[in-house]
Amino acid sequence: MNARTAALRAGLDRGWIEFKQTWTNRDDVIGQFVFVALFLGTLFFMRNATLPGTGFSLGAATVPGVLGAGIVFNGLNSTAGYLAIDREDGTLLRAKATPNGMLGYLVGKTTAVAMAQVTGILLVLVPCLFLFDSLAPDGVWSYVHLLWVLALGLVATLPLGAALGSLTNSPRSIALITLPIMGLGAISGIFYPITALPSWVQGIAQAFPMYWLGLGMRSALLPDSAVVVEIGQSWRPLPTLAVLVAWSVIGLALAPVLLRRMARREAGSSVAERREKAMQRVG
Repeated sequence: MNARTAALRAGLDRGWIEFKQTWTNRDDVIGQFVFVALFLGTLFFMRNATLPGTGFSLGAATVPGVLGAGIVFNGLNSTAGYLAIDREDGTLLRAKATPNGMLGYLVGKTTAVAMAQVTGILLVLVPCLFLFDSLAPDGVWSYVHLLWVLALGLVATLPLGAALGSLTNSPRSIALITLPIMGLGAISGIFYPITALPSWVQGIAQAFPMYWLGLGMRSALLPDSAVVVEIGQSWRPLPTLAVLVAWSVIGLALAPVLLRRMARREAGSSVAERREKAMQRVG
């Protein structure tokens, strides 16, 4: 077994361990279930509202959009946040000191985040399938469609999150990533049809993966009758595939370069300096 293969296996093992640890941490578990409960409660009260011009439930139409937005938010924000924290506490420096350590670290972190995302989606989707009988109308094919959108969404966002995290100086800088993502959520047709927004806003939203992930999720989980509120009254599968692949390529190209650049700058003195600043803020 060569060094890279060993690093990949170590990264997968690390990702599995980190994922399991999130379910032994009380705060993480409470936070996860509080979010799910709040979201399901909101959908419950939306169940009798309908999409404009249709008799289709607005609550059911919101489910796939929120799942798509969650992939983007967690893929970018969570990955970047973990990277910033591990940079500040010296974890990245220790990874750098081992052969192919940065490769193993990146594989482990993306594995842990991806598994957490899949779990979060299941915690939301399974109850919604009982709450809204109109979801997943094509049975098995709906879930197959959902899986390829989910897989491509993870590839399109996790490397980007790592790239953005490598540009941050500290965990407090993550707000610079969080706020734009929240802004994208407001214009990407997550909670209301994007066609209700001005055309120039629609154009901005379509340049980023959040809109396309929401659209892909809706095309997988909603019946064809719900397509009337989409742009061009079409699910646009080929543009969805093209945009998500393009963002995947961008992320996979940028992440290794930026992470290597960040790793070269890591040293014991820089970690000690960041810790000293953190202690001063606490004091």
